[in-house]
Amino acid sequence: MVAGDSAGGNLAAVTALMARDRGGPGIAAQVLLYPALDADFDTESYHAYGSGYYNTREAMIWYWDQYVPRPADRAHPYAGPLHAELSGLPPAVVVTAGFDPLRTEGDRYAAALTEAGVRVVHRCYDGAVHGFLTMPDIAIGALAREQTWTDLRQVLRHEDLGAGN
Repeated sequence: MVAGDSAGGNLAAVTALMARDRGGPGIAAQVLLYPALDADFDTESYHAYGSGYYNTREAMIWYWDQYVPRPADRAHPYAGPLHAELSGLPPAVVVTAGFDPLRTEGDRYAAALTEAGVRVVHRCYDGAVHGFLTMPDIAIGALAREQTWTDLRQVLRHEDLGAGN
């Protein structure tokens, strides 16, 4: 299994892509928590939540400048997984936050995985900001952590995913 939050979500998604493309190792599931999947800073959520909601558009531009300095390289699937062919990937649990500049790309990725035939549980926590799962004093974080583990157990057991997929 691979898992990560924010930039770690990018690394987890890229690892799943690379494992598929290179013939292994086998990955049972991917857990992507408010992942950074594309260097498009002009999305609906960047416009709505790019400032004043903990994570900022300016910070994300800086992070991408450090991670993939050449903007032309950011469309490569191993940098921006939203640009990848997604069929044949392991099942995914994708968590997004309602007040997060990364929400749009996470929502799009979950939809694209589903369209590619990948089993997906996608949950968007409307009242949450980027990073909320790691904030111990935020009640919605505790709820989301428990739900994420429940969703992951269902994915690993190959159970019907029900609501959220």
